[in-house]
Amino acid sequence: MRKIIAIVLTTLIVGILLIGVAELPEFGKNNNPANNYVAKRYIEDGVEETGALNIVTGIILDYRAFDTFAEATVLFTGAITVLIVFKKEKEM
Repeated sequence: MRKIIAIVLTTLIVGILLIGVAELPEFGKNNNPANNYVAKRYIEDGVEETGALNIVTGIILDYRAFDTFAEATVLFTGAITVLIVFKKEKEM
């Protein structure tokens, strides 16, 4: 019975993911939502809005600061978890 439930759930999840992928915009088109205004604004107004001399630094530290902080937190947590898992116990 468990195998049947696992197969049904796996098939359902795969189906939902495939439907989601089918709804994605076509790759490389100019009218994609990701290419509409954000990159243009970053390039045109990024230096003035952030005050950074480097546009990449301005984007990472000003526009995407919370996202970058969250990514760093996840990486730090993963590294600490790996260290804890592989830590050797002291032998007495």
